[in-house]
Amino acid sequence: MRIAVIAHLKHAITEAFAGGLEMHTHLLTASLRRRGHDVTLFASTRSDPALGVEAICDETSLLGTGVAEANDVAFFREHHAYLRLMTDLRRRTFDVIHNNSLHYLPVSMAETIATPLLTTLHTPPFCWLESGMRVSRGPVRYVAVSDATAQMWAHVAHVGDVVANGIDLAQFPYQAAPDASCYLVWYGRIVPEKGLDMAIDAARAVGLPLRIAGPISDPDFFENVIRPRLGDDVVHVGHLAHSALARLVGGARAALCTPRWEEPYGLVVAEALACGTPVAAFRRGGVPGILDPHCGALADPDDVASLAGAIGKALTLDRAACRRRAESHCDAERMVDRYETIYREMVAAAKPQAIIPGNARAPAASVAMSAA
Repeated sequence: MRIAVIAHLKHAITEAFAGGLEMHTHLLTASLRRRGHDVTLFASTRSDPALGVEAICDETSLLGTGVAEANDVAFFREHHAYLRLMTDLRRRTFDVIHNNSLHYLPVSMAETIATPLLTTLHTPPFCWLESGMRVSRGPVRYVAVSDATAQMWAHVAHVGDVVANGIDLAQFPYQAAPDASCYLVWYGRIVPEKGLDMAIDAARAVGLPLRIAGPISDPDFFENVIRPRLGDDVVHVGHLAHSALARLVGGARAALCTPRWEEPYGLVVAEALACGTPVAAFRRGGVPGILDPHCGALADPDDVASLAGAIGKALTLDRAACRRRAESHCDAERMVDRYETIYREMVAAAKPQAIIPGNARAPAASVAMSAA
């Protein structure tokens, strides 16, 4: 199939990944290309050229440097980039378009193109995307990354499918035993909604060192809330590439996941399980759907004492059970299989039907395809 993948433009789709959405888009695109599909990734500059990238905009996270009203500049650049793309797609020949952008324009302009459009919902509802979905008159098919995310969007649009995000299990190899040095791990974007401060407090409550990995996406939060908590027992090791991150996570006694928001899926949970590392996490969003009592322990949201108790439980869990859970529920190959099936269903539904002899009118699908 000829597949267009629309990425968001905040960050490049390349390693080291700024976050889970960048990793997901990279993994999905690369997997589809390995399976022989002709895939074009519409993304920001500096994205991985091996993905068949057509750059449509600079990374908008970089546009604020030395620019007054940077948020407005980024907004308009993204708006015009997606406007140009959706206009251009009217003249391009793809079998299906997979929208991972989180932007309102691809869904609100879906009716202007003949190609079937699939949109994956990676976040809880927010005003811009929700408004685009509400005004959309196009035949958009929606997929959510977890049952919890599907339920959050149910008041906006029909979400017909749930396709859990997957990870490349080979990039997070199983480590049967943790490192000799006993430590916990927390990793992800360092922003308030990820709750790193509570992870630090819980680690200190149980008396175990904590190693932190991830980009400092909110410098003010890091300087004012996180840096004062750092010390010999709590260390930020930086933003790591896959191989170094897998070693760090695999060597930990447990991984902590502490979202302050309704985490749509929880890729860090899947990655930790693949390494054989049990997880202690707040009971939020899609995270409970990944864990079971054999591989993780859930804590009451925003409750440091409850999280400390969950850490104690996680330390007793079997690492082999964690890996088995990842293999059965988090394998990217299963995710790509499911998306391929959805693509084929959409392509088949979009094909013009044969005109029955004696009928004066062609079916609507046939007329639409002819007009395109």
